[in-house]
Amino acid sequence: MSGGLVALLDDISVLARMAAASVDDVSAAAGRASTKAAGVVVDDTAVTPRYVEGLDPSRELPIIKRITIGSLRNKLLFIVPTILVLNAFLPWLLSPLLMLGGTYLCFEGAEKIWEKISGHAGAEVPVSAEEGEKAKVDEDQIVKSAVRTDFILSAEIMVISLKAILDEGLSGSFWYLLAVLVVVAIFITVLVYGTVGLLVKIDDIGLHMSRKGDGVGRTLGRGLVKGMPKLLTVLSVVGVFAMLWVGGHIILVGLEETGLWPQPYDFVHHLEVAVEEATGALGGVLGWMTNTVGSMLLGAVVGGVVVAVMHVLPFGGHDAKGEAAAH
Repeated sequence: MSGGLVALLDDISVLARMAAASVDDVSAAAGRASTKAAGVVVDDTAVTPRYVEGLDPSRELPIIKRITIGSLRNKLLFIVPTILVLNAFLPWLLSPLLMLGGTYLCFEGAEKIWEKISGHAGAEVPVSAEEGEKAKVDEDQIVKSAVRTDFILSAEIMVISLKAILDEGLSGSFWYLLAVLVVVAIFITVLVYGTVGLLVKIDDIGLHMSRKGDGVGRTLGRGLVKGMPKLLTVLSVVGVFAMLWVGGHIILVGLEETGLWPQPYDFVHHLEVAVEEATGALGGVLGWMTNTVGSMLLGAVVGGVVVAVMHVLPFGGHDAKGEAAAH
């Protein structure tokens, strides 16, 4: 009896070590996959604060919480299962779908620039809850818009993560890939929206420090209060251009991977390599900037075409029809 018990405990110990090793493997793979998607993560972090710009401060964190839940739902319920099924049965379809998402990002970025230049900006978000029901509807629209944009960015993050796993030869069973992508989804969502929540509340932290802190704390607190609105404005602008950059890069890479039109990718890649080789120690940074600018220019062109179709041309959307009626 005692021998059987010892054997059973030994088997449990082996299983426990195997489970721990599997967890370590999943965690390591998730970490490497998350690193590959760092560029899009930065973009996601830069884009989100503009959705709470101008809101009553008391509503900022509740809205970010709703966007966070929507982002997790996007990743865990829709994106991860879809890309795993596509990877198993229709792997060639991943790039075209990403290109459609990239086109939408280009449109969103170009539309914001068009609204700024043309003065056709959308209605202002209410900054108080005096009209309770209206404020609620507007918050719902903010969350829907943010979650819709997040869907595209999250899809890019998860596909990049999946490709990183496959490229490193780490592909295993469906359940292994699922476990890694779930870890990536949760980690990146917490990282992005935790950072966003901290950014939008730093001015409140600064206000508390300016009132309760010592001499250095008060000075730092006043600096945070004064500086954060400017930082959030900068992030809002960066978020717009980041959508052009990420969307353009998705399209650039997709055109090459699908073989539809590889010349733009080849041109940007060769230019990137030339800059890296010609600039020595700064080659890596300047090469990356070259690729980024090339992607952003392509994104601006694609987004501009979609904006023209939707808003400017006679057969476009509401703006074109409204201006035609005015004349």
